[in-house]
Amino acid sequence: MRTLLLSDIHANLAALKAVLAAADQAGGIDSCWVMGDIAGYGPQPNECLETVRERATAAVAGNHDLAAIGRLDTSDFNEAAAQAAQWTSRQLTPDSREFAAGLPLRAEQDGHTIVHGSPRDPVWEYLIAPVQAVANLEHFDTPGCTFGHTHVPMLMQVSPSSVYVTPPADGQTVPIEAERWYVNPGSVGQPRDRDPRAAWAMLDTGQMTVTFHRTPYDVSATQALMEVAGLPPWLIYRLSHGV
Repeated sequence: MRTLLLSDIHANLAALKAVLAAADQAGGIDSCWVMGDIAGYGPQPNECLETVRERATAAVAGNHDLAAIGRLDTSDFNEAAAQAAQWTSRQLTPDSREFAAGLPLRAEQDGHTIVHGSPRDPVWEYLIAPVQAVANLEHFDTPGCTFGHTHVPMLMQVSPSSVYVTPPADGQTVPIEAERWYVNPGSVGQPRDRDPRAAWAMLDTGQMTVTFHRTPYDVSATQALMEVAGLPPWLIYRLSHGV
């Protein structure tokens, strides 16, 4: 089973289209899981939500999706994120709002757990440290968990005595050898690891590997749409620099 892993699309349709084209060209995709934050920050939330509805076999809600439909108070967001969430909410069509409202906070698919933040806090926790990986084990029962939220690709493999963390390179295939593990494919629409290319991953449960990818896209096209929409300048700037 080869599963396309996508997260943190953030209403960046140009990035999403580039990733899907690259994944389709690679071929052999059996399913597609989306780890939340389909909307928020970017200029095309309706188009991204519709694309996910068409392509994903499983998807969960992220904090920005919840904010866009009024289920999360934006008082905990920074100013730019709050402004973008409020703008997004005003743009959503009834169909988009209904789809976003139907997204669960966590899902299980083919014996794997899917969340946005972490199993113990699907909305807010940034899962980045080995101690968090160990603490979260009691909050899910499946061998593996796919997550997002940090906007940084990562594989964490948990053994009885240690946690092995892999910060992957583009095109790197990593064998999954531990009994419990976590995969973050990185962000499609707003990377934060100083690489502005869209991030995604392919999980192969037959071979028990995960391959991490980066795909270039027309950043300037997304930035131009953001400028027209009047979205915060910082959100526009950061796309060029992957921060």
